[in-house]
Amino acid sequence: MQNDVYRYTQTAGAVQKSTVLRKTYALLGISFIPCALGAFISSRAGINLYAMFGNRWIAFGAVLAFFYGMCYLIERNRHSNAGAALLMVFTFGMGVLVSPLLQYSLSFGNGAQIVGTAAVMTAAVFFTMSALARRTKADMNSLGRFLMVGVVVLIVGMVANMFLQLPALSLALSAAFVVFSSLVIMWQTRTVIDGGETSHISAALTIFISIYNIFSSLLNILLSVAGED
Repeated sequence: MQNDVYRYTQTAGAVQKSTVLRKTYALLGISFIPCALGAFISSRAGINLYAMFGNRWIAFGAVLAFFYGMCYLIERNRHSNAGAALLMVFTFGMGVLVSPLLQYSLSFGNGAQIVGTAAVMTAAVFFTMSALARRTKADMNSLGRFLMVGVVVLIVGMVANMFLQLPALSLALSAAFVVFSSLVIMWQTRTVIDGGETSHISAALTIFISIYNIFSSLLNILLSVAGED
């Protein structure tokens, strides 16, 4: 078993479940540092991945390749220092990807307020779902199966909207992502509490993606209803 000074990669076989959850939250908090750094560097350099490829389908394919490729590598190294390092690379890349949306939001007269509101709402959702996870008696296996179906539905909806480009469908998908990702946070947190997840790296990855989706989805919704030039 590998160890480092932060002890972020110790497996949970011999530690208490509360310790795994504490390490998950610690690693999750650290993961937002490279994410913010990626967004800042991207905005300063004017990097826009979608514009760079010049074709939305190629850009979409590149994003999917990065997303799922990094998730695969992180899961392959879920009990090692390499997994924690890869998670930092992943969150940096996700910061780069969200940068164009942030830049667009800040171009509105009330953009800073909208971004701040989305961030506060995201934090509220995270803390609420984390608290509910500690008290819920719901069947997590049933919820897990429901979430698997939800993943398929959301992916189909995303692809369909790339063809249809319907504002109403885009808003519906954003709302669905908020609900879906909120449930994922509760499910993952409860799974850690119950001892069903032995890697805080995997747990931090899942919760980070959920928080990222909630924030970007809420930002889309707020821009559509409250954005002012």
